[in-house]
Amino acid sequence: MKGVVALLGVTLALSACGEEPERYVFDLPANFPEPRVPADNPMSDAKVELGRHLFYDVRLSGNETQSCGSCHEQRLAFTEGLGRAEGSTNEIHPRGSMSLVNVAYAASLTWANPVVRHLEEQALLPMFGEEPVELGLTSQEQLLERLRDEPLYGPLFQDAWPEDSAPITLEHVTDAIASFQRVLISGNSPYDRYAMGDESAVSDSAKRGAELFFSEDAECFHCHGGFTFSNAVDHANNVFDQATFQNNGLYNLDGRGAYPANNQGLAEFTSMPEDVGAFKPPTLRNIALTAPYMHDGSLATLDDVIAMYAAGGHVIESGPLAGDGRTNPNKSIFVNGFDVTPESAADLRAFLESLTDEEFISDPRFADPW
Repeated sequence: MKGVVALLGVTLALSACGEEPERYVFDLPANFPEPRVPADNPMSDAKVELGRHLFYDVRLSGNETQSCGSCHEQRLAFTEGLGRAEGSTNEIHPRGSMSLVNVAYAASLTWANPVVRHLEEQALLPMFGEEPVELGLTSQEQLLERLRDEPLYGPLFQDAWPEDSAPITLEHVTDAIASFQRVLISGNSPYDRYAMGDESAVSDSAKRGAELFFSEDAECFHCHGGFTFSNAVDHANNVFDQATFQNNGLYNLDGRGAYPANNQGLAEFTSMPEDVGAFKPPTLRNIALTAPYMHDGSLATLDDVIAMYAAGGHVIESGPLAGDGRTNPNKSIFVNGFDVTPESAADLRAFLESLTDEEFISDPRFADPW
């Protein structure tokens, strides 16, 4: 019989001879810590491969027109190039699809929901959510019937859960998708190679841009630091909750901090006025590929983003969204503006462009298997 032993809160299944099961080995860059993996969904190659098939399968949408991969394209660092996502029923969402780059390390998993912390539970939101409709599934059994009817899935599910006589379940669907998402790890950009000692990996302009990015003048690193270039990070060695949501002065409709009605940020969950406009700081890895920018795609280019932060907030002169984000009372203390010239702005852009990991966006392990 197999035994079970608890060690520091982690449950380890033991074989009959007392050995630990084979431990999954992530393909990690040298400076990346081990991702946190739920004890009830241990990693395996079989789960990852099954999850890759499910991630790209249109059977996961109600009308079979979209998959997870429709809104998270590998060539765009697992975004879709739209400021506001469009669901399978053509409903336009108030926010864009977040990048899945290094999502295994995310302390929270949406733009402003502080509750959803696990990839397994997050997968249910686009599948079955109604406000807004994304994939538009309405029947769990319909989904499972579709998967059972595909001859490829029987062996894939059985390989992932060999001891389960009926492995095609919704729980196993979300577990497999989460396992695939946890291997979407990017850490081989030119800037990474420069940081590891290769002086020729980036241009002099990018080096100057990095100095400004990590300086107390620009203060970008406070919200976009660390190995993920986001301070909303989690990993296996983390002790403290590092989920964070920040207001960057994108809007100020009434002079008192108002944001558009359908994009209130964290306040939608807390009902706290000071949380209006607070959103998760996304990773900046592969950021040059993920335009347009901000939660609603309101800034078209990296130059627009740099100009906004240099100004200390977004100023909209006219129209229904007019306002001076620089004076938003809820704005982060780190968005103060900084002196910038055309040359230093170009340097910052060069640095951000040096975070593009070409190997990651073309890696066949992450591509559509269908």
